[in-house]
Amino acid sequence: MPKKVRVAMMSMAHAHADGYARQVGQIPDAQLMCIWDDMPERGKPMAEKYGVPFFGNAMEEVLDRKDVDAIVVNAPTAQHTEIYLKAIERGKHVFTEKALTISTKEADVVVEAVKKHPGIKFTVSLPSRTRGENLLIKELVEDGALGRITMIRGRVAHQAAIDKWFSGGQLWFVDKKAAGGGAMFDLGCHTTDMVRWIMGPPRYAVAQMNNFSRVYKIDDNGVAVVEFANRGLGILDTSFCHRSGPNLFEVFGTEGYVGRGFPGMPLMIQSRKLKGGNRIDGMIIPSRLPENKPSIMEAWISAILKDTPLITTVEDGRNLTELLEGCYIAWRTGKRYTFAK
Repeated sequence: MPKKVRVAMMSMAHAHADGYARQVGQIPDAQLMCIWDDMPERGKPMAEKYGVPFFGNAMEEVLDRKDVDAIVVNAPTAQHTEIYLKAIERGKHVFTEKALTISTKEADVVVEAVKKHPGIKFTVSLPSRTRGENLLIKELVEDGALGRITMIRGRVAHQAAIDKWFSGGQLWFVDKKAAGGGAMFDLGCHTTDMVRWIMGPPRYAVAQMNNFSRVYKIDDNGVAVVEFANRGLGILDTSFCHRSGPNLFEVFGTEGYVGRGFPGMPLMIQSRKLKGGNRIDGMIIPSRLPENKPSIMEAWISAILKDTPLITTVEDGRNLTELLEGCYIAWRTGKRYTFAK
């Protein structure tokens, strides 16, 4: 392994792709080597921006390069599985945008491929797991400070549909065949993953989504309700039609509450059962949060070079896809969806 991880960008289709290329350049132990994109008009200007070669033909042209150790996948979600499997076969490490895949069936194939190549470091960009306020929420749950968790409610929303954000090389975001779905499948990954991370395996899902704006032909406003194996409920609330108001994430338990997203307040806690026996009946705002973890990208580069732990794994990506897929099936069929045990 060279002193630096040599990285290829596999497509610049995702809105975060430019940011990932910039991150690679900012990490001393990484180097951006080249960019591949099946839309030259989308990828070539970015290659020129970063001063690296551009490849617009078959992806194998990049994946076969000896001077590429790892890839960052920013392609439309429907292309993910093909890119992963070809990269893993060639021993390349993988960092990918969410969602991992469109279907759980595909996700399971990717998980098995990674298991067969244990040296591969595979991570999914789920940055909510790195932030101090979310780490404290997870700690409060695991410490039992909130008692048994009865419900989590998470909203993530912005104005992408009503302000017509998607065009040109990013129109795939609003093509359900390319993206897997609309607002909930893309933007909803953040809160859906957080809820799954805290609550564990799901049992049932029901959902209602619609095309509120009628700007793009995808779901842009929706809610899913999930019952988990621990009998707690999760309310997943996602929209591309949100101009104002907070994006709240709230955890309710038999002994307390914690919520984030209140303007000017990073976190609010109420608990009758904090560690150390302290009882707090009123709301408190913590003065100090846990330190943020390194970025998902930084942790991935470190794992490749030093075998340090990843923050997110291919299994985390698989679990997220399973939950998203179940919610969409529930909506499309109008029936409660039962997850496989």
